[in-house]
Amino acid sequence: MADQTQPSPEHLTHLDESGNIRMVDVTGKAETAREAVARARVRMSPRTIQLIKSNEIAKGSVLEVAKIAAIMAAKQTPQLIPLCHPLPMTHIDVHFALDEEQGVIQIETRTRTTYKTGVEVEALTAATVAALTIFDMCKGVDRTITLEQAYVARKSGGKSGLIEFEPEQ
Repeated sequence: MADQTQPSPEHLTHLDESGNIRMVDVTGKAETAREAVARARVRMSPRTIQLIKSNEIAKGSVLEVAKIAAIMAAKQTPQLIPLCHPLPMTHIDVHFALDEEQGVIQIETRTRTTYKTGVEVEALTAATVAALTIFDMCKGVDRTITLEQAYVARKSGGKSGLIEFEPEQ
């Protein structure tokens, strides 16, 4: 596993020398293949997981709607996060793992581009919007739903190369 505590810049990249907000200029950066994997977890009652698995939630197929929402969100990230660059997304993938016993849906999103800047925020936006969509579709049958532990698990490409991270449970 790569070191997740790499040295940070001496200054914040979204601030200029005077402390004013700016969009980072990536004009001179090389285009490279970049990928990010983000994860988020949704906790709910085991019964709600059963309803999702058997497609018995009245609003429809929860995981299919959440997948579409995640893909749309990744593509719209620059409209949501003010200083994100619009990126030519080359791949967006979404997977769900349901643990009925624990009452957990683990969401994993993967984003790719060949561009001058990374796709971590897009992957994280996709994962969190998938979690919000699951909440929205299931809130009528379960008032105990919580969204937990959204994070970037892996990123590759660019000058920092491969970085992997798994938080403590």
